[in-house]
Amino acid sequence: MALTIALVILLLLITYLLFVPIIFCINTATHQYYLQIIGLAKASIESDEEQWIKIKMKVLFFKFSFYPLKIIGSKKEKISKVKPNKKKSHKRMSIKTFIKIIKSFNVEKFYLNIDTGNCIYNASLYPMFAFLNYKIGDFHINFSGNNQLNLVVKNRLIRIIRAFINI
Repeated sequence: MALTIALVILLLLITYLLFVPIIFCINTATHQYYLQIIGLAKASIESDEEQWIKIKMKVLFFKFSFYPLKIIGSKKEKISKVKPNKKKSHKRMSIKTFIKIIKSFNVEKFYLNIDTGNCIYNASLYPMFAFLNYKIGDFHINFSGNNQLNLVVKNRLIRIIRAFINI
C-alpha cells in the first residue's frame, strides 16, 4: 500500500514538472533578473554592495543566497597527475534540433527602448525599428539617454522534450 502511494506521488510530481511553466525574466527598468519554476523554485540575480553579484534562491519553503564570485575566487588549483587521454564520443546537437528547441519558447513580453548615444545612429535605426514595431512588437528609439529591456520568456519541459523527440 505504501509503495503504491509513493509511486502515485512520484508520478504526480513528474507530471507536475513536465507541465509547469518555466519563466525567464529580464527587466532592466526594475532590475529584476530571474528564472522561475512556478510553485517550486526561483533563482534571481541581484546587485550587492560587498560583492558585485548575489544570487537569491527560493526552493519550496527555503530561502538562501550566495555569492558566486566569492566561490570562484576561493578555489585553489590542485596539481593533478597526467592521465592518459581516453577518446570520448561527443554527440553534438544538430542545428535543426537546436532551432526546434528555440521555437518551443514563447515570448510573453518584449519591450526594447534604446538610445545609442549618437543622434545620427538613432535616426538611422528609426526606420528599422518602425518596421519591427509593425511586424513583431515593442521596439522604440529615444533621444533622451534611456535604455530599457523587458523580456519574459516561458516554456514547459514537455515542449523541450518534444522538440528533441520530433526531429
